[in-house]
Amino acid sequence: MKRLYWLVLICLMAMYSQQTFAQVQGGDILNEAPLHPLPAEMTYEEYKDMNRRLTVGLALAAIPVPGMIHFYAGEKKTGWKILGGAVLGLGGVISGVAMAEDGDFPDSDFEVLTLNAGDEDKERRFEQIPVEIEGGEINYELREIYREPDGTGGALIAAGAVLLVGSIVYDFIHGIRTIEEKRDRVRYKYGKQMQFGLAPQIDLKKQSVGLGLALNF
Repeated sequence: MKRLYWLVLICLMAMYSQQTFAQVQGGDILNEAPLHPLPAEMTYEEYKDMNRRLTVGLALAAIPVPGMIHFYAGEKKTGWKILGGAVLGLGGVISGVAMAEDGDFPDSDFEVLTLNAGDEDKERRFEQIPVEIEGGEINYELREIYREPDGTGGALIAAGAVLLVGSIVYDFIHGIRTIEEKRDRVRYKYGKQMQFGLAPQIDLKKQSVGLGLALNF
């Protein structure tokens, strides 16, 4: 399961590698917003939403705890749900493996030799398959019989794996989208309040008069 987790994580991170590489190429490694005056009505939560970084979210995805990206995005309730789903999935896998080990031996058409009978942990069974007859004696080949996986255990393993992997995928994809959407909403909201205008510019030293573009918030 650990290998499966890292495989899914690497595939998902590759989806966003191009954007991250472009940021590094542009010199914006930390993707930090410059310090500038803020609208008086902007809340601290909106300020944090505007400055949340995808690169930080991608770094948190390397932590093997589902829900980390949603926690960073400020969606703690969703993060706890994702973490709870992953824990249930992992529990299902563990329970399924335990149940699968308790399956019964299959029936055989040959005589069966049993070793350590009565001890479920050490009991072994072998089919006695006749291979030749010499001097009226039958020689047998021993072929070990293994316990069959329990049907319920296999279903639990499959369901648990789907829930666990699904939690990881959902946290990554939906978490990144949530960060992007929150940033876009804040920038759109306050970007609409920005007004452009023309301001006269007089340079007495150069004896010139002109117009300049002014930005009012």
